[in-house]
Order: sequence, then C-alpha cells, then structure tokens
Amino acid sequence: MSTPHIEAKKGQIAETILLPGDPLRAKFVAENYLEDAACFNRIRNMFGYTGTFEGKKVSVMGTGMGMPSMGIYSHELITEYGVKNLIRIGTAGAYSDDVNIGDLLAAGFVSTDSNWANQFHVQGTLSAGPSFELLAKAAAISEEMGKNLRVSHIKSADVFYEPSKADRDIWIDLGVDAVEMETYALYVTAMRHRVRALTLLSISDHVIKGDQLSPEAREKGLDQMITIALKLAASQ
Repeated sequence: MSTPHIEAKKGQIAETILLPGDPLRAKFVAENYLEDAACFNRIRNMFGYTGTFEGKKVSVMGTGMGMPSMGIYSHELITEYGVKNLIRIGTAGAYSDDVNIGDLLAAGFVSTDSNWANQFHVQGTLSAGPSFELLAKAAAISEEMGKNLRVSHIKSADVFYEPSKADRDIWIDLGVDAVEMETYALYVTAMRHRVRALTLLSISDHVIKGDQLSPEAREKGLDQMITIALKLAASQ
C-alpha cells in the first residue's frame, strides 16, 4: 500500500499525526516524546514514526517546505492511510509588533499569495480554515497548562525571501500576524477530504525586528508547542 513518497504499510500510521516541516524535528519528537516509536518512512529522508503518547497511538512525520510538498504528503496520508486529524507543528516569522520570538500561535485564519488552489478551478477566492473542534481543544489544553495560545491570521507564502517590502507591508496593514509556507495547502486538503486539521506555530524569527532562533533551537527548543500538540492528539 506504499505510495511514491511514503513506504508505510496499512495500519502503521495512526489516525492522528503531527506534521513538522523538518524531518529531523519528527525524529526528535519520536525519540523524546513518544513511547515505543517505530519508523514507518525513510523515503527521501522524510522520516515518519508511530508510537504512543499518554496511551494513545500517535504518528509524526516531516512534510518538507512549501505548499506543493505539504499537498503531496497530506493528500497521501488522508487518502491512502486514513489519517483523520492532521496537526502541523511549525515555525513562522512574525509580522506583528506584538508577536515575539517564542510566542505560540494557532492559525485561525490563513491567507496566501499562492495560486495553489487554482488546480480546483474555483471561480473566486477559496478561503481556508482549521477544524474548530481541534482549535477549541488546543486552546483549552493551553489554558490548562498555563500557556498562552494566540489565535492568529497568518499568511502562507510561496517564497521565503520576500522580494518587496511594499507587498509585505500590505499584509501587515491587513492584520496578518505571521508568515509561513504550508498551512493553506494543509487546510484546503483537509477541507476537501472532510477531515480535521490545525496548525500550531512557534515564532522562530521576526521579519521586522530581525530577531531569530538558532537552527538548533528551531529543531529541539519547541517543547511548549510539541507538548500541546501531543496532548491534543491524545484527546482524539
């Protein structure tokens, strides 16, 4: 039952999966948070693992960078492996002055500069949002942990190095809090197949202020986000 990108056999992937962009973050989560974790994918070094957290079967797998990559993996996980809950655990760059390095955001709204959804030939603008059930549970878990989860409007971008400050400033003026590169494709894919998705983001750099986390901290220093996502996964 393997696909061109995932070598797992039927039953090896849980119905709930965490999706970091970085496959090494998936490996870190599996080795440090899951019990009895077993690797189900090594194709293209996009590591995927399944184990348990608080007695619940949970998977974690990298997705790579950008909407095309997220679109491939989320589609195959849903249609070929029966995944029902997809929780992205990513990093983002802050736009807003009142968002700081290390802040935790949930993508309650997502806009994009991409034409990724044009494949569906929609005669208009397709809006994309999360599962409100997952969002509400994530907010409740965060509150129980004494952590602040900010529900935000984010932008999913097609490019990492923005060529125009003027174009960026328009998004900031419209109230976008942060920018990343995958959520729009995840939310649209989940909406299309009637499953649940949510993106949690840890702010790794500030586009305006220039602050940033080290590469090691991006990979390993995201405990708050990972713990909330795993508790959310265990609640499903």
